[in-house]
Parts: sequence; structure tokens; C-alpha cells
Amino acid sequence: MAEDKIPANDAFDDDAEYITLQFDDSDDIECEILGIFDFEGKEYIALLPQDGTDDVYIYGYKELEDEEFELIDIEDDAEFEKVAAEFELLSLEEE
Repeated sequence: MAEDKIPANDAFDDDAEYITLQFDDSDDIECEILGIFDFEGKEYIALLPQDGTDDVYIYGYKELEDEEFELIDIEDDAEFEKVAAEFELLSLEEE
């Protein structure tokens, strides 16, 4: 789904890194990596699409072998709401 390796960070960086998401029903979307964070024993990643919106994409994140990683859709609404709230808290702490 994405092209670049993401360094595992516990906090958000000032050095912007990007990945390209490839969706089945649309064009590829370049996204800035806002950060990788732990929440309730799982890792998540926050991405800012470079499409002119202020949306933030949040996915589960899993490191694989050979500098590869996997983005995992968060299908449970309750889990997504908790993870989104944690991301907002982390974002406010960084300001």
C-alpha cells in the first residue's frame, strides 16, 4: 500500500516523511506521516493527505521484515474513536 519505510517513533517529528497510499477506487494519495504511536498495546499511524483537506487518516501499524510495514484498517468504530481521541491528545501535547 505504501512505498517508503517509516521510522518507528514514539513522538511526532519535525522532519516530514511521506508515503503514497493506493486506493482501489481512486488515485494514489501522497500523505505526510504525522507520527506512529502506541495505544492500548497496539501501534497506530497518523497520516495527513496532501489533497487540500484537513483530514487525518489513522491506521493500525505493523512492522514487517526487511524494512516493510503494513497499514491495517480500523474497522471497529469504538476502537477508532478511542484511537482518534488519543491522537488528538498527542497532537495537543506537541503544540
